Amino acid sequence: MALNLRSASSLALCALMLPLGYFSVLGQAVTPSPAVTLTIQRFIDQSNGMTADDAVRIALSNNGELEALRREADAANALIKQARLRANPSIEIGGTKMIGGMDNSQMAEAMLPLELGGRRGSRIRVAEREAAVRQKAVEEHERSLAAEVRIKFGEALAETFKLRFTEAAVAAALEQFRLIQARVTEGKTAPLEESMTLVEVNRLRSMRETAVGKTEIAFLELRNLLGMRPEEPMTLKGDFDDLIASLPVLADTVEDAISTRPDLAGLRAMEDLATAQIEQARAGGRLDASVKTGFQRMRSGFPLNGLTETGELRPIDAVFKFFTFGVTIELPVLNRNQGEIEAASATREAARNRREFGELIVRREVAAAFAGYESAARAMEIFRVGVRDQAAANLAVILQTYELGSRNLIEYLIEERRFIEIE
Repeated sequence: MALNLRSASSLALCALMLPLGYFSVLGQAVTPSPAVTLTIQRFIDQSNGMTADDAVRIALSNNGELEALRREADAANALIKQARLRANPSIEIGGTKMIGGMDNSQMAEAMLPLELGGRRGSRIRVAEREAAVRQKAVEEHERSLAAEVRIKFGEALAETFKLRFTEAAVAAALEQFRLIQARVTEGKTAPLEESMTLVEVNRLRSMRETAVGKTEIAFLELRNLLGMRPEEPMTLKGDFDDLIASLPVLADTVEDAISTRPDLAGLRAMEDLATAQIEQARAGGRLDASVKTGFQRMRSGFPLNGLTETGELRPIDAVFKFFTFGVTIELPVLNRNQGEIEAASATREAARNRREFGELIVRREVAAAFAGYESAARAMEIFRVGVRDQAAANLAVILQTYELGSRNLIEYLIEERRFIEIE
């Protein structure tokens, strides 16, 4: 049996709404189930949800790359301890034995490097500068990670709010569709208007599915930054007002960024490291010495007999004991670490160039951030007063004209959809 336009559109609505929790009975009123209303609750919980500060704290605790950088910083601090240790003394033990004779000797000698010329001090300074570089790398990663988490938090929050507006549009469209169905049943509206409204409802439903997908992707990206598994539950708490703070003076912000930004501090630490490496190379090219002392026992004799003071015969054999001492001096005549000094000097010049360029980048980034924020604030105010408020007024007028019968429902739905998209 052929279906008329009204029954066909009602059945189509029934089939399309079922996956979202809506049902329709023989073309009668379509009733929303809790499935759609619970969608936002999967993402937003203003009582127990996660704030932006909570997200940053979790990321700083769980991020694997950051944890690896912290362990590298710990290793660099351990190398400072190693650099402070003095050189170990050495002991040399030896002996001689005359082949075919009775002569022999045993000796033991200890030697202690003095590390003259500032070798130990320069070694410590290099280790300290390397540890500072590692620590600044940790701080810079913490700063960039916190900023990225706040950006992703804002994006997830924005996608959630967009989803909320889209679902509001779907709910409004369904409500209007029920009204049209009732009017068609009463014969006050042509079935074509019901079919056209159904098209609009389904278009909004497709937009809702897209919004759900974008929201879930945003939450997955945020979970990844926080070190959470994809299946772990997570809800957010807050509004954009919580993420926006008043701006300080531009000049003060630039100077504060130059003095406190960890990336610039890291570049300065690299410059200090190169300076310390220059001093270490120079210290390695200076005179050095080691002191040594020892004991030697030597037995010597001849295969002959001699007379004692009492006239007795006895082998000519005696044991001699010696105390030895001395100094070993390393003369920097041919190798004074000229190449290492030149290389460290070039490294310091490169670090200085990077630091100066980094300061220019920071000045540009701060100025660009201020310009972007101020232009966005102006645009938001214009949009709020000149677009959103005006669109709300237009929607109210069209609603009144629709209620008076001057406009049809489709025109009102179009204007309502436009207002929700603007919002």
